[in-house]
Amino acid sequence: MGAPEPRAVEQQMRLNRFLARCGIASRRRSDELIQNGVISINGEIVDEPGRVVDVKTDRVEYQEQPVILPDQYEYVLLNKPAGYLVTRSDPGKRPTVYDLLQGLHPGTVPVGRLDMDTTGLLLLTDDGELGYRLLHPRFVVDKRYVAVVSGDPTEDKLDRLRRGIDLDDGPTAPAEVQIEDRWSDGYKKRARLSLCIHEGRKRQIRRMLFAIGHPVRELARVDFAGLHSDELAEGQYRPLKTEEIKDLKARVGL
Repeated sequence: MGAPEPRAVEQQMRLNRFLARCGIASRRRSDELIQNGVISINGEIVDEPGRVVDVKTDRVEYQEQPVILPDQYEYVLLNKPAGYLVTRSDPGKRPTVYDLLQGLHPGTVPVGRLDMDTTGLLLLTDDGELGYRLLHPRFVVDKRYVAVVSGDPTEDKLDRLRRGIDLDDGPTAPAEVQIEDRWSDGYKKRARLSLCIHEGRKRQIRRMLFAIGHPVRELARVDFAGLHSDELAEGQYRPLKTEEIKDLKARVGL
């Protein structure tokens, strides 16, 4: 499942990078796992993120399960429907995106999140380094959304988003915002907006629009790092094309 991309063969690499390449977690999160004592090499618990792993001879385990560097990475694009959580499993037994996907590598995980009610593009991969860079603000990766909101936003209010707006977890970076359509639903006004941000905070678009007094009624991510959803119906997925993989890597300096 997913377009194969041969990995570069390296005899040795740092442990945190090895875990990221195996799809266990980003390098930063891998550092935390190592320091929490859940990673072992050849039966010995290690707590040094910089420890060097011999890829061919060392046995690395995470929570007592072998960690294996894949021969090929996979890259899968899903058009997520509403009503699905972006998680491996849910204690409340609610549907997750993994209910829609078949035959993924064990280490293939979502790059970022969409909340349960948001639809649109979700990239999944076991290429941990690519996933980390796509989410890091330093690489300024475009995330484009279409939102239907209550009310009729004025340009003054949208300018607050274009300048950056204070949220409870700090100010946002400036967003690109345009009004695509306006209409009335009986006595209720609605507007359709297109927005582009480069951050990925929890429910960020919804919180930004609520802060200017225009709650989101519908939200879809239509573009992520140059990937588009045009050919995918909701609930469908496909492997990335070779050109798309190359483009993603070029965007983040890989």
